[in-house]
Amino acid sequence: MRTTINIDEHVLARAKAEAGSRGLTLGEYIQRRLAAPEPEPAGQDRDLPVYRGPFNAAIGEMSNAELLDLLDQDLPLDKRR
Repeated sequence: MRTTINIDEHVLARAKAEAGSRGLTLGEYIQRRLAAPEPEPAGQDRDLPVYRGPFNAAIGEMSNAELLDLLDQDLPLDKRR
């Protein structure tokens, strides 16, 4: 199928160069690029693990800064506080 599109000349030149470097025609290159799954953006839309317990009673509810201070100490958890 043939179609006509308006595209920036710099983008077209880059696409042609990319296609040529891979031994593809411009049409093949565009089809492969559009058919390929898009990579997930780094650090976005990821499910982060959530710790749901059991919790150590020695820690209780503390701020992140307090927890980091405790982790810097060389005491067992039941002796911290």
